[in-house]
Amino acid sequence: MNTTAHSKMSLPAEGEMKAAVQGQRALAAFLATQFETQYIQIVDKQQQAHQVELPTSALRLLVDILAELADGNAVKVVPVHAELTTQEAADLLNVSRPHLVKLLEDGVLAFHRTGKHRRVRFADLMQYKEVRENASAQALAELAQQSQELRMGYE
Repeated sequence: MNTTAHSKMSLPAEGEMKAAVQGQRALAAFLATQFETQYIQIVDKQQQAHQVELPTSALRLLVDILAELADGNAVKVVPVHAELTTQEAADLLNVSRPHLVKLLEDGVLAFHRTGKHRRVRFADLMQYKEVRENASAQALAELAQQSQELRMGYE
């Protein structure tokens, strides 16, 4: 991703997962506020407290990040305007790069070229992924309904 720093991603350790659960629970209580900003306190090595002002939207994002870490998932923050390589986009969709390139060339997913290289906007990729997931969920619901109507033993 050319607009973000490349950093090594790793799964959270057991202690990090436990801390994430506690942090998520503690911070989630403050999300219902109507305030645009929130104050949190950070304690340094010398046990000195420092107050930090955060936008409430950033606090919501932090709670979402902690939820993913609590589940044992690695997390990477990507700005919505980021441009992805075809390999990065394929990885996010969990498909092969050739399959992604076919989607691009068939016009299913928007892209542009930077020199000889294709680039996919992160926002476009997430929109495509959401549409695909909604279609899958709808198809699954229809299959479940059919199996119930046919009394196939999935009741």
